[in-house]
Amino acid sequence: MRIFSGIQPTGQKHLGNHIGAIVRYVAGQDRGEALYCIVDLHATTVAYEPPALRAGLYDLAALMLAAGLDPQRCIFFRQSDVPEHSELQWLLMSVTAYGELQRMTQFKDKAGAAQDLVAAGLFNYPVLMAADILLYQTDEVPVGDDQRQHIELARNIAERFNARFGETFVVPRGTYPQVGARIMDLQSPTRKMSTTGGSPQGTVYVTDTPEAIIKKFKSAVTDSGREVLRGPEKPGINNLLEILAAVRGCEVQELEREFEGAGYGQFKLAVGEAVVDYLRPVRERYQELRADERMLEQTLAQGAAKARALAAPTIAAARARMGVGPVAPQA
Repeated sequence: MRIFSGIQPTGQKHLGNHIGAIVRYVAGQDRGEALYCIVDLHATTVAYEPPALRAGLYDLAALMLAAGLDPQRCIFFRQSDVPEHSELQWLLMSVTAYGELQRMTQFKDKAGAAQDLVAAGLFNYPVLMAADILLYQTDEVPVGDDQRQHIELARNIAERFNARFGETFVVPRGTYPQVGARIMDLQSPTRKMSTTGGSPQGTVYVTDTPEAIIKKFKSAVTDSGREVLRGPEKPGINNLLEILAAVRGCEVQELEREFEGAGYGQFKLAVGEAVVDYLRPVRERYQELRADERMLEQTLAQGAAKARALAAPTIAAARARMGVGPVAPQA
């Protein structure tokens, strides 16, 4: 089985990113042939500063390696180092409907938030994402729940291409997190934790200091009442229970029994301390890796060479079936 997923090098990665995405990437290394890509081309579809993009890429590469990605067990690379992504995007545009792209909710959200220019690249973003996936004959795509519409479009594009030009692409399936998908902002527990739309005090970053993490959990919004129990009117406690269950790897029911009779202050401190312990090895390893940008570049370049070797047969097949480029010599 081949697994592929991409992640943008924008913004500091938070606890929800770590549990819902990066931890799943690490686990995927033992489940199949895994490819993980830092999608820097996607990041250029909205306003950005070039130095910040490059710094963010190094930050993310170091963080993912610190979390347990092993370049000997997966293919870890930068999207822009593999030009086949961009070429396949263009080829796939011929089987992508304009109306499909108009209906993409993320385009509407980001275009509405744009201060001046709404780039054509933002409109065509989903086709590049489809190319990222289909280029490697991907079976499984671990993504967040907010990417379901993009995965369905990638499947539609693959099926349409295969029907028009002949069987070329594996039709991928998306897999979505069971934990981490519901990690909410500590200050606004009805909203997902977010790098861009969340509150600074409600967002726990992977690289936060222990002191900062404890402070954020101590000030986390809770609910009326005193019992540490899940409930429809208890979004703050629900969120804290979900976080503690995720970092401990246990069921919420176990935590409800453990904290029976405990006050909210005691419970919030326990969650904060558990998160500090959970993130400590990643944070410490990150500091070591981030200082060596030359090593990070070498790692990404080596991964790109492996990725291009896998991409070559797919792009050759797509070109040949579409009648693009020279006729392949007969054996």
